[in-house]
Amino acid sequence: MQPARARTFGPRHRWTILGIGIASQAAFSAAFQGIPTTSTAMRSAYHLTNGSLGIVLAAISLGIAVSEIAWGIWTDRFGERRILLTGLITTGIVLGVMALAVVPTASGVPAIGMLAGGLLLVGALGGSVNGSSGRAVMAWFKDGQRGLAMSLRQTAIPAGGAIGSALLPWLAVGFGFRAVYGILALFCFAAAVATHRWMHSPEEPAAAPGAAAAAADTSQVSPLKDRNVWRLALASGLLTIPQFAILTFIGVFLHDAHHAALAVGASAVVIVQVGGAAARVASGRWTDKHAGSRRPYVRAVGLAATVALAAAAALTHGPTWAVVAALVVSGILANAWHGVAYTEIAHMAGAQRAGTALGLENTTVFAAGFLAPLMVPVLAGASWSLVWIVCAVATLLAVPLAPGRK
Repeated sequence: MQPARARTFGPRHRWTILGIGIASQAAFSAAFQGIPTTSTAMRSAYHLTNGSLGIVLAAISLGIAVSEIAWGIWTDRFGERRILLTGLITTGIVLGVMALAVVPTASGVPAIGMLAGGLLLVGALGGSVNGSSGRAVMAWFKDGQRGLAMSLRQTAIPAGGAIGSALLPWLAVGFGFRAVYGILALFCFAAAVATHRWMHSPEEPAAAPGAAAAAADTSQVSPLKDRNVWRLALASGLLTIPQFAILTFIGVFLHDAHHAALAVGASAVVIVQVGGAAARVASGRWTDKHAGSRRPYVRAVGLAATVALAAAAALTHGPTWAVVAALVVSGILANAWHGVAYTEIAHMAGAQRAGTALGLENTTVFAAGFLAPLMVPVLAGASWSLVWIVCAVATLLAVPLAPGRK
């Protein structure tokens, strides 16, 4: 039934597909980036220590990291529509169950294992959104348009994170965590409704926008056996370390090292998110116009981020405005490359195997997202300068690791 129905959708439907990808990604991003912004309220409501809070907040990224390759393989096998629907609905169900049963009440506080386990499931199930929505975009857009399209989809991550960051702390303080999990469940169910209604495959591979390019770049070898795919995925993981370090700990750093007000750190995060989203779109558009530029672009961003992070390390105890500026630039650069790298790794694998490649990419990215919040407190115990130095080393190592121009 599905192929016959899909034939009623023409090339312009690709913008609807992109919109669904953005909405789905934003709904999940509001959860995995928004929940950590409730950290102060969560620590108090669930009676957590700083150490146990770190474990709980890292659980989402861990769930994403361990499930991404499997979701990517299943997307290539069963199709993006089925996997996207499965992920959105099951994530919404888990969040709904948490809203009912994993919230502090007058009669008691849930065990940390229940909270961490619930968030681990949210990450493991919601991670399906990343590869499935990306594969859908790859199927509907031709290669000269994919950089912009994938970058627009990737902007949903900071955009959804910004929505979650603005909404969830207010809900947690004013209405409790039942409202936090409940609204996130509604986001997932709303995206699932849109997916069910409008997510369809192109008419035929030979006639769909981008299908000719897809046929040309599809390899018979699994992306998991491609050395260059692994190089780009591992480089992406290294480039992600400063992104998570800055977004998660810039407020703590500014408070501890500069005695800055909470508003300073919050403003810096907003600027990084907005600037990073704009940089993703601009970089996707630019690389679309310059054939063969995606790999060199990723390397160039790595070098630029290294310089900015080295400046942040040198300015750790300098004027507050100067170190904030250096970290904001570093954070924007750490966001800028995502859409380009995701487009390139999917292109390297071919549209029919893009789900697997994107799953690998997301595995390394979210593994870094899991490790960074655990690493930063240890390094900061010695010196905040050491935190930014280690981040700079990570981005520098990514430069030669990323594959060069074909």
